[in-house]
Amino acid sequence: MPTSSPSDRTKVRRHAERGAYDQDLIHSILDEGYVCHVGFVDGGHPYVIPTAYGRVGDQIYLHGSAASHMLGVLEEGPEVCVTVTLVDGLVLARAAFRNSMNYRSVVVFGKARLVTDPREKMEALRAFTNHITPGRWEEVRTPTEGEMKATSVLALPLNEASAKVRSGPPLDTDADCELPIWAGVVPIRAEAGEPVPDVRVHQDALPFDTARLARQ
Repeated sequence: MPTSSPSDRTKVRRHAERGAYDQDLIHSILDEGYVCHVGFVDGGHPYVIPTAYGRVGDQIYLHGSAASHMLGVLEEGPEVCVTVTLVDGLVLARAAFRNSMNYRSVVVFGKARLVTDPREKMEALRAFTNHITPGRWEEVRTPTEGEMKATSVLALPLNEASAKVRSGPPLDTDADCELPIWAGVVPIRAEAGEPVPDVRVHQDALPFDTARLARQ
């Protein structure tokens, strides 16, 4: 598995044993998530904006309205920090101080690039669509020329990225383990509910199968 050397910004220092720099792991976490948080500074003010994303190879794509404040700022090339976090479980310890969560997270630093090539832009939009719902791009109407003009797409390379993972049981002291208190891990999973069809769904449309949403 390819592993990159951490930079000063991506090196995990607090609980360094949880840091990971394996590209396959980083990709898998990004592929499983739905929302990233984009952090940047504009006019001396910090912003952290949640948004959808898609990954193609060693870069992630961000997209939105051409009038988006966030995308307009990022087009100018400031440093950006993008994070994705997956919560896998609640770690319930016997001592409040040791309660925790099992999680997998990715932090990416870099400068975003405005995508101007029409083919790359269309591929990025396909990646967004299929990231949320696999195979959806192949069954829906593709964007019109007007819709493409109204949309901005930015690419952020994964050259400076790291993962951090916490797993396992609570780390209680031997003394606290003698207390008559339940401790352990409560798994947390995202599950799709029963699809609610739009009232104008065509009579010949096939029903939606939520099994296709399962993350690998």
